[in-house]
Parts: sequence; structure tokens; C-alpha cells
Amino acid sequence: MSLHDTRYGSDQHGLICGFRMSPHRPAQELDSDEAAARLASSNTAEGDFLWLHFNLGHTASEKWLDSHARLPDEYFETLREGSHSTRIERVESSLLAIVNDVHYDFSFEAAEISTLWLSVGQRLVVSARRKPLRAVDTLREAVRRGEQLRSPMALLIHLLRDQEDVLVNVVRRVTQRIDEVEDKLLAGKLGTTRAELGTLRRLLVRLQRLLAPEPASLFRLLQAPPDWVDAADSQELRQSTEEFSVVLRDMSALQERIKLLQEELAAHVNEQNNRSLYVLTIVTVLALPINIVAGLLGMNVGGIPLAESGHGFWIIVALIASFTGLAAWWAFKKN
Repeated sequence: MSLHDTRYGSDQHGLICGFRMSPHRPAQELDSDEAAARLASSNTAEGDFLWLHFNLGHTASEKWLDSHARLPDEYFETLREGSHSTRIERVESSLLAIVNDVHYDFSFEAAEISTLWLSVGQRLVVSARRKPLRAVDTLREAVRRGEQLRSPMALLIHLLRDQEDVLVNVVRRVTQRIDEVEDKLLAGKLGTTRAELGTLRRLLVRLQRLLAPEPASLFRLLQAPPDWVDAADSQELRQSTEEFSVVLRDMSALQERIKLLQEELAAHVNEQNNRSLYVLTIVTVLALPINIVAGLLGMNVGGIPLAESGHGFWIIVALIASFTGLAAWWAFKKN
């Protein structure tokens, strides 16, 4: 098996990687010309199938698929519509799968989620994406390391499990960040935690919105799978669906936890605002006597008391200090 690096690139037809899969031997890597020849040939060993992974950012990819792959029209319609709703459904004798996954260089931004479109048939699996995705890249590396997949359905199940592993890692890292925010909150260090929580909550909301339909679509598929799907694959798909549902429930629990933290942070902010307003009120009350007296004595009119007295200044200072002390006693006693 050739191991030349096509990690993010593609050939002249937009093919990122192609494999001839067999349940009896390691996968054989193909380029687009070899894949076209295999698709045109009727000499296919029992159990063998092709997996072709395309970059939709390449303008020639859809043209090549239309010319050589003989895929259902529904697959090209979903590509052109840019449908992002997660689902796996039966189309004629094949499966149409729309899977959402995080970008390869994922950095916990809600915008870093993209779609993988798949067509799964008895002899051909086609996957296509516009941005590098983690789950499909993990599957590709596993195939290159020599992992054998006995059927197209086994490849789809492997991809779903890789997607689940990616989501579990996302949930684990989000949980770690939430723990750090809670520690800061308990220590009284708010910092930028509100913005961090908002980012994490938007990420979880978008992931759940995109991924929530997946278990339901898989259960519907299990009710009436294609004839070429055997009982073992159906059982593994059912187990994968149940595990995926657990991950979605964990996401819901994290959203509730973030919501409670946001409410707690809002309460802390309100408490700080109230404390600041109280301090401002105290300062205003304490400054009130001196402002009133200064305003009265500053009027240039006749009859100002103590204007001719040698001790007038100190008498006024004593009066101001007395009224200020009285105001301070009243304010702190009320608190």
C-alpha cells in the first residue's frame, strides 16, 4: 500500500484518497484514474468494495463523480443544496448519509463544524467534504495503517464511532473548561469567564442541533436496511446509535450546567453593581453637608454669619465635621 501523503490535498479530479477494500487483505490505495478503471470493470472479487474520498472545494470532483460513480440523483441534489441536516436514509439500494463533524484544527468555535456527505452502496462508498474533518481523517489513517473493514457498512460504522470519539473528546475538554470556570468563580476571580461560557454554550447548542437527528434516522434505517446489510452490521449499528445517544445526553447536561454557571455569574455581577452603587451613595451622603454649607457661604450677599469673627472658619469646620459624622453614623447604622 502506497503511503504518499495526501493529507489535505487532492489530485486533478479532487480525489483526496481512494482505497480498494477487502475483508481478506489490507486496503490498496488508488488514484482517480485507477478508481475510474475499477468502476468501469465488472471483474470485482467477492466482498471487495471501493472507498473514494473527495474534496468538494475542487471544481472537478462533482464532474468526476457524475461521470464514473453512477451515484443516485439524490446524492448530487444534497451536494448542490448544501444540506447540513444530519440523517442516514435509504435511497434505492444504497444509503445516503449526511454527517456533521468538527474541523481538523478545531478550536472550540461554533463555526468550526462542517458536513460530510456519503453514499454507501454494496460495492462503492463515496464521501465528500469541503473542509478537513477529524472523524473521516481518523478513519483514513486507520485504513492506511492496515485496518481491514469487511463491508461498506462496517466502514460507515467505523466512521460513526470515530465521530463519537471526537465528540466524547469535545465533551471531555468542555467539561474541563467548565471545571476551571467553577474554580475561578469559587475563588472570586470572574475575569472573562462569561465570554468563555457563552462560546462553549454556543458550541454545544450547535453540535446538538446538528447531531440530534442522527440517532432517530439510524433507528429508522434499522427498521428496513438494504438487503446487502447483514445482521452483524445491523447489531453494531444499533450499538453505535445507543452510544451516540449517550453522548448527546451528556451534551444536554453540560448545557444545563453552563446555564447555571451563567446565572451564578450574573448574580455575582449584580451583587458587585449593587455594592458599587452603595459605595457611591455613601460618598454622596458624606459629601452632602460640606456641599450645602459651601454653597451657602459662597453666595456674595450680605449678612453671612461669622464673616467678621476671628474664629468663624473653625466654627464652620466644626459644624461641617459634626454634620458629616452624623450622616456617616446614619448611613452605616442603616446598613
